[in-house]
Amino acid sequence: MFKGALFDLDGVIADTAIFHFAAWKNLVKKHFNTELPDELEEKTKGVSREDSLTIILNYLNIQVSEEVFKSLAAEKNEAYVEALDVLNPNYILPGITSFISDLKSNHVKIALASASKNGPLILKKLGLADSFEAIADPAKVAAGKPAPDIFLAAAKALNLDPKDCIGVEDAVAGVSAINASGATSIAIGGSELSHATKRYNSTSELDFKEIVEAWKKNQQ
Repeated sequence: MFKGALFDLDGVIADTAIFHFAAWKNLVKKHFNTELPDELEEKTKGVSREDSLTIILNYLNIQVSEEVFKSLAAEKNEAYVEALDVLNPNYILPGITSFISDLKSNHVKIALASASKNGPLILKKLGLADSFEAIADPAKVAAGKPAPDIFLAAAKALNLDPKDCIGVEDAVAGVSAINASGATSIAIGGSELSHATKRYNSTSELDFKEIVEAWKKNQQ
């Protein structure tokens, strides 16, 4: 039986990714008078603010100074945090509350392993802060996803070996990070996440008993 569950945030606990990309699109329109294509959202999903901005600027073939880069990242975050004002428990994705309840009933510790520096604020607005024993600080890890650092930090914060944990993700980079950490990867999404140990099309399908079996199989 696994002892820890390491959760991504955007697209797993709540669909806050829509706020992220909307903020990026508005920023790019304001400063560079151009539109970001929707397909770029997938490439920025699950990665840090700074890495997302790098991806966007590379796509636009735009170079900026370090000072401007920091200013753009800060401005985007201000817009994103402002958008989060509407967040409440109704934004929790289907099945997540009951899945967390199943984890708690089986004495599984829960940690947040998100690239979002706003994780604590979002969990509080969703009414889930008390359900998490730990929140890994993305500002204190050396490398972002697909590197395993954030999941290693989350497992360490729970005083657990990653092999005794599952990780839940909805992004390609995130699943790769879980696999690299040694935890068992549980994916939410399409066939692009086929490198996960167990995949569900949506959060509403999460099944505790199936995930226990997937974890056991991954130990063999």
